[in-house]
Amino acid sequence: MERRDDFHLSFLTWNIYLGADLTPLAGGLTLAAVTQVFRQFLATKFPVRAKAIAREIASKKPDLIGLQEAERWELVIPYFPIVIYDFVELLLNELEERGLHYGVAALNNNQNVQNVLDSYGNKITFMDRDVILIRKEHRLKIINIQEFNFTTSFNGFLRGWSAIDVKLDGHIFRMINTHLEPFNPETRAAQATELINDPANCNLPLIITGDLNSTPNSTPYNIFIKSSFRDVWSEVGEGSGFTCCQASNLLNAVSTLNERIDYILFRNGWKPIEAELIGESQSDRTRTGLWPSDHAGVLSKLDLEGHHHD
Repeated sequence: MERRDDFHLSFLTWNIYLGADLTPLAGGLTLAAVTQVFRQFLATKFPVRAKAIAREIASKKPDLIGLQEAERWELVIPYFPIVIYDFVELLLNELEERGLHYGVAALNNNQNVQNVLDSYGNKITFMDRDVILIRKEHRLKIINIQEFNFTTSFNGFLRGWSAIDVKLDGHIFRMINTHLEPFNPETRAAQATELINDPANCNLPLIITGDLNSTPNSTPYNIFIKSSFRDVWSEVGEGSGFTCCQASNLLNAVSTLNERIDYILFRNGWKPIEAELIGESQSDRTRTGLWPSDHAGVLSKLDLEGHHHD
């Protein structure tokens, strides 16, 4: 392992897509709605997408990864063994197959939708999760982990955040990963404020990765900027940086990314070096034409400048 005196680190944030548009469930967990959502989940083939996502990660080898919508689906089919789709496990296995060793540093369990029936008598359980993955190398040592849900939610749908404190050759920094509420701006702003008042309320060098569901200069975005956070993309990214969104079936022929809502934010002693999108090109699609996710990922390299823990 080479010695890196400049504390050069790379971060990736990526909403890897739960696999279905949940809008049909807004009117209640009816048989027709649940069946429609689950059919779309099966059609967007996460085990296949996991290979495409792993391929993108393998090409960049980020040190730390913040993933949103890292779901766990469970299907109980009558007279058949339980079928489990654990996005984190599937992705880690794909990375291992490529010789990359990542581990779960922190994972927050959010909304759990339990044992809803579809029109075929199948029971479906669905857990929304966000996760921080860390590349297993001895220089990065996790010394503190936090995993929480927001106290503010919209229509009772729990969302959350996790944070890790990482020691790097005597330096300590904190990484926070989150997914803010997509459907209600007031809730989004309240959740952003929670982050500022809780995990971000410290003097450590900070990184926030997340799907903030907020465009630049929106209220939640400005809550971070007014708290001295800086936006990696606006400083070193080239082009629009659009990260959202492809069609919910992931089969749109031409990319429909048209807004920037996924971010790497930083404060206290980081120097951004470069930033790029991943998963947004035609060549990133699966062999059957699926986009890897309905979002592009944001990858950035930063230097941690002379900060020691006091």
